[in-house]
Amino acid sequence: MVKPSNDRVTVCYLQELKKQKKKISALTAYDYPIARLLDEAGVDIILVGDSLGMVVLGYETTLPVTMEEMIHHTKAVARARKRAMVIGDMPYLSFHLSLRDSIENAARFIKEGGADGVKLEGASPARLKLVEALVEAEIPVMGHVGLTPQSVRKIGGFRVQGKEAEQAEAIFRGALALEKAGAFSVVLESVPAELAAEITSALKIPTIGIGAGPHCDGQILVVNDMLGLTSDYLPRFVKKYADLSGVISAAVQNYIAEVGRGSYPEEAHCYHLKKENAGLARKVRQKVAGKKRRPVS
Repeated sequence: MVKPSNDRVTVCYLQELKKQKKKISALTAYDYPIARLLDEAGVDIILVGDSLGMVVLGYETTLPVTMEEMIHHTKAVARARKRAMVIGDMPYLSFHLSLRDSIENAARFIKEGGADGVKLEGASPARLKLVEALVEAEIPVMGHVGLTPQSVRKIGGFRVQGKEAEQAEAIFRGALALEKAGAFSVVLESVPAELAAEITSALKIPTIGIGAGPHCDGQILVVNDMLGLTSDYLPRFVKKYADLSGVISAAVQNYIAEVGRGSYPEEAHCYHLKKENAGLARKVRQKVAGKKRRPVS
């Protein structure tokens, strides 16, 4: 049975959703107010993605994002949620180290950040060994194959992966290997829908798609993209569910105009002294500033 929606989302709950063929909803978040709104709306997973480097911090890629930045934002998101599972995205070079150092970095997301698990990119032999070690350390791991943004320098840009047989097989084998290593789910990013459907059918753990078609067990988008807060180029797979950029821009322009005209603040926005203290402000001015002195000639 799928547990009541007001309880905390767990790994077991997500696996049960897959068994019952119920879709998993996931979005990124990077701060308290947005995370609170997502959680209250009923999203299953909130990923504190290293995408914050591009959509929040203004970097060109995710590569400059640090552990300190990720922990900072994960804390804010974790404080906001009541139901959703919070996953911390391990940034570049935080899990490319020794097993001990990589595990310590992952543990920081749990102990300091308040996350329920971590996500890491890739399925190389070294990465699979790390997944096994993290699971042994009781740290839930979400895998990630297909387009892995931290490999952007290696793969030559943000391109669809798995269009050719050799690459498609590597992605498929990587997803299977991550499941075997103990990952509780796998993100499939920017892969053909047909390949994602076959991987989803073959895995016992949930697949979370982003640019991977409708047959994955769940979907995830960058929240800034789907809310229309991103002004740059958006990938084909992004659907804008709102145009908050336009709403915010109009609101700020209206504010500037009202301040310029002196029509804001209105009476409804002001505080006043009580009648018995009506002369207080003038008395304070006279006491503090004193009367104007005539200049000495």
